[in-house]
Amino acid sequence: MNTNRSLPRRAALAATAAAAGLVLAACGSNDSTNTAGTTAATTTAPASTEADRHNQADVTFAQGMIPHHRQAIVMSDMVESLGASSEVKELAEKIKKAQKPEIDTMTGWLKAWGEKVPTGFDMGHGDDNSGMPGMMGDQDINRLGNAKGNAFDTMFLTMMIEHHEGAIDMAETEKQQGAYGPAKALADSIIISQTAEIAQMRTMLAG
Repeated sequence: MNTNRSLPRRAALAATAAAAGLVLAACGSNDSTNTAGTTAATTTAPASTEADRHNQADVTFAQGMIPHHRQAIVMSDMVESLGASSEVKELAEKIKKAQKPEIDTMTGWLKAWGEKVPTGFDMGHGDDNSGMPGMMGDQDINRLGNAKGNAFDTMFLTMMIEHHEGAIDMAETEKQQGAYGPAKALADSIIISQTAEIAQMRTMLAG
């Protein structure tokens, strides 16, 4: 306060300053000792949308697993006409039924994220699928299609084990690097179900 000012003037200014201090206290301030009004001053971040909850690992997981699942369906379809044992047919039908709902789920994610949905056996960008773990090349698929009876069963089981192991590798990567919760949950489900099926197929081969 300027000491040259009149007493009434100084009193009025003091009252104004006190009032201003109360307002600042109510609103909160940068002073670490002032705790008044801190709740009101806290800014809550807006909820993220479905389109920004993922990262590149989630995109890669979906774009890789969709064609991977499609190939499992193609291999399972061959069993109906070429498989010799009812046990292999039953397993193939189980594998086939599990793929489509998961393909539909992952397709929905990619569309929500504005990412390319794979077509056929590629990852949606014309990619060479040889980089996807466990993915069979055309030559392998043709060999399977030309096998008959017990030879087909053995080849189917051997190739499907490798295929499942590839899916598990992709799922493990998603669990380690992904950010999108539902994708990580699906990865967990794939690991559990396909690990069990691998054990079953190994038992079938040993028998």
